[in-house]
Amino acid sequence: MRLAGKVALLTGAGSGIGRASAIAMAREGARVMVTDRDGALAAAVAEEIGGGARARAVDVTCDAALGAAVADTVQEFGRLDVLHSHAGLQVAGTLEEVEPADMDASWALNVRSHFVAARAAVPHMKAQGSGSVIVTASNSGVQYDRGMIAYATTKHAAVAMVRQMAADYARHAIRFNALCPGFVDTPFNAGFEQQMGGRAALESYVRETIPMGRWATVDEIAQGVVYLASDVSAFMTGQAFVIDGGEFL
Repeated sequence: MRLAGKVALLTGAGSGIGRASAIAMAREGARVMVTDRDGALAAAVAEEIGGGARARAVDVTCDAALGAAVADTVQEFGRLDVLHSHAGLQVAGTLEEVEPADMDASWALNVRSHFVAARAAVPHMKAQGSGSVIVTASNSGVQYDRGMIAYATTKHAAVAMVRQMAADYARHAIRFNALCPGFVDTPFNAGFEQQMGGRAALESYVRETIPMGRWATVDEIAQGVVYLASDVSAFMTGQAFVIDGGEFL
């Protein structure tokens, strides 16, 4: 098993990609701390995984809650090998349509929360001499979406931050990579659906614009997370790991 003996902490893991990633890492031998703003969803995922998992409610916009989640994970399992900082926000709109408060909310979830989570995790990883930090960005972090200024801006910033952290901590054997999924059929796409004019238009975009002509599954994205978490990717850091069926090409 690729993650035998490793401990992983995930945010936003109560549903969608986060849930699939927690399950996939546990299947590969990791012990996981499943967190989500909705504690009941996190608990359900941990129960589904079984004995090697724990759960807690965490609002990633609360610095103290993120710090406590990292500390509790280390206390519970004795170490922290993988941080998958996944929680995020999608706000649709152009410059004139997005309110400053919505941009602030996007920044808080899509950039700042990843910074705070990584900042809490890194001292433990330095002490043990290894670690993998996976920040969920988006393929919107390597391209520009029409009418998505808050989302594209913050996802580009997340990719840049990951690259800076990778450069700073490579000599400590701590790897940082940005997970950049394309379209996955989850409720998270509500912003794009609104921006494109409804579900039918979004379905048409997926069929006609994505070279592979379909959505990704959450399990396909989760396999990318397992790869980044495991020693199979031991010489990979500072990368925007795009899984999008060729959309960004």
